[in-house]
Amino acid sequence: MFRTAEELLCSSRTALFLMLLLTLLFPQLRAEDSSKLLSARIPQDHLSTYSDLAVQWVEEYLRIDTTNPPGHELRAAQFFKDIFDREGIENQLFEYQPGRADFWARIPHTGNSSKRPIVLLNHMDVVTSDTTTWKVPPFSGQVVDGSIYGRGAQDMKSEAVAQLLVMVMAKHEQVRLDRDLVFLAVSDEEADGSGTDWFLANHQDLLGNPEFLINEGGENLLQNEKVRFVGVDVAEKIPFWVHLVAHGRAGHGSRPISDSAPDHLVRALNRILAYRTPYKVLPVVEEFFRDLAPNEPPERARRFRNIKQALHDPRFEQQVDIDESLNFLLRDTISVTMMHGSEQTNVIPSEAWANLDVRLLPGEDGKQFLRKLRRVIDDPDVRVEAVPGNFRTANSSPTDTALFSAIREVSKQYFPGVPVVPLLTSGYTENERYRPAGIVAYGFNPYTTTDAEGSSEHGVDERIRVEEVRRGPRILFDVVMSVAAAP
Repeated sequence: MFRTAEELLCSSRTALFLMLLLTLLFPQLRAEDSSKLLSARIPQDHLSTYSDLAVQWVEEYLRIDTTNPPGHELRAAQFFKDIFDREGIENQLFEYQPGRADFWARIPHTGNSSKRPIVLLNHMDVVTSDTTTWKVPPFSGQVVDGSIYGRGAQDMKSEAVAQLLVMVMAKHEQVRLDRDLVFLAVSDEEADGSGTDWFLANHQDLLGNPEFLINEGGENLLQNEKVRFVGVDVAEKIPFWVHLVAHGRAGHGSRPISDSAPDHLVRALNRILAYRTPYKVLPVVEEFFRDLAPNEPPERARRFRNIKQALHDPRFEQQVDIDESLNFLLRDTISVTMMHGSEQTNVIPSEAWANLDVRLLPGEDGKQFLRKLRRVIDDPDVRVEAVPGNFRTANSSPTDTALFSAIREVSKQYFPGVPVVPLLTSGYTENERYRPAGIVAYGFNPYTTTDAEGSSEHGVDERIRVEEVRRGPRILFDVVMSVAAAP
């Protein structure tokens, strides 16, 4: 059973006295000075309690197995509902399929003027885990060496808890709001996106025509104990999966066949791996490099300031080709992910196939890419086709908004001298599904992450440091309140 934030805050006479004093002196917190973070006006004992709650709720949430498939996100939705019910925050749970649910909650605006709402979006499902490779069980929520381990610690249960804390803090600190605060947890993001699709088709009105949405996709890279940048996802690449099928003469493995299906497939894959897709510098990517330049070594900074010109230098091209953090930003990418041939070692099959995970830059056309790929392979015995599914058009959000400015200003306080940069992310996020409704959708993460921690997402020993769990919700609170609190 969870204790409510109010019960924890009032757990002693001293805390009760402080809360009464706070109510008398500041009946409703307000952002009177835009240069000062709103959380600075919250008593320190309250902030400490919220940090304790963040750790408790992350541990509890990570123990809920929402592996997709099959998902069973109803368990997670009930976890949120129990907390929001206890906190007295309006909410609804929607079980749209047996065992699968979406969860919605709202704190209405209280100010004299009303601006369009802001949505805090998260997904409850997680990817599969190989339990034999983990240091601790993936759904243990166990703390090891200062980090909380569990599938979803990076993607994205810890962010969901930060969003939850924003709602709880706004309620208990009686913040006067100019916007509705909407919390939305959806199912099935890691597979088909049925949770978001169902909610938008049936209950989009509950979002209240929002102006802003905050979701996953942000990245605050920590290198040598220093934050390199605060990255805000403003656009995503397009997933475009491709299926190759090679045909050839079947036979016994003891007698090689030069035009066998596996040989055709291997030659096709070799041509694909040797193919270098052309560079394309999008405005958001150009801005990303330019914003990073001041914090780079002199030679690298010179190239980052004019990335288009730098790409004409063969030496820099080679650097980009092998740099996984840069390569995907500047071109369409192709990864070989699945292959299959015979069921027996001594049988040469008549058919062999492979799947490619292709990620296209915004503005690229899937059909045109297939035509290019067929020319690269140049083999009539290899069929190239798109994997069936919905191919969505890429979209993006501008950076000249009040929310992006708020992220910049808040980040200055928490990470002095660190650039805030727009990101084109390599992976898919559901921001793409919400932007067509006229919503400015960003990926913003209040937690910093090392390379090792970031690589644990969808990987082994996924984890997040306890210190980040304690700090992150306050950062997100200040960002949200900068655009939602009444002046």
